[in-house]
Amino acid sequence: MPFLKNNHKVQPLAKLWDTKAQKNGLRKTVYSVNGDEYTGEWQDNKRHGKGTQVWKKAAAIYDGDWKFGKCEGYGTYSKLCPKTNQYARLYSGEWKNNKKHGHGTYFYSASAVYKGEWSDGRRSGWGRMHYDNGEIYEGAWLHDKHHGLGMIQLANGNRYEGSWQDGKKNGHGRFLFRERGQVYEGLWVDGVCKCGTLSDCGRDVAPMPSKFPIPKVELLDAQLVLMEAESTFFKKFL
Repeated sequence: MPFLKNNHKVQPLAKLWDTKAQKNGLRKTVYSVNGDEYTGEWQDNKRHGKGTQVWKKAAAIYDGDWKFGKCEGYGTYSKLCPKTNQYARLYSGEWKNNKKHGHGTYFYSASAVYKGEWSDGRRSGWGRMHYDNGEIYEGAWLHDKHHGLGMIQLANGNRYEGSWQDGKKNGHGRFLFRERGQVYEGLWVDGVCKCGTLSDCGRDVAPMPSKFPIPKVELLDAQLVLMEAESTFFKKFL
């Protein structure tokens, strides 16, 4: 009876070791030479799925979703606080390509918090920001600046509602002077009101009302006067 040779090929030992070394699926903690460590899921030797990364030098932790070695999906980023020697959460939300992207909340301090949309690591879209000085802004953002329609309420209760550009009041807006019981409506350029109307609004119940009421406008066509004045600044917005 003839002997049939088995044609099954045995992988070279070096290739077999390389295959075993590739990290796939759930692994225990993997330590790096620089002291960093990662615990979680892998695919094709890259962090992929759910996992926690600890950066020793940066004293930071990311816990959340990964995609082919990058933070992508939902995750939380925390930094070590030297005073308490504990990790404090800085950002919780969506990520893309290792940057904040989508909806998320960032804690600048105990009283300064932003909650809203992000794009490419910066506040862009719609969001609300609470500042340390007591001010609150809610509206549109672009590249970390107020841009578009938005409202800001100052710590003293005064409020601006209107258009913003590059972090400044630009365009039409309405500013309420709560302590005086007056309101200004008109055009703003780089944070300065240029032309508009100032009228009484709740002056009788204001904490610090103006001594004299604003007189009635006697112009035949006040709106036309405002339109002519605004046309001087329109080129800025074209």
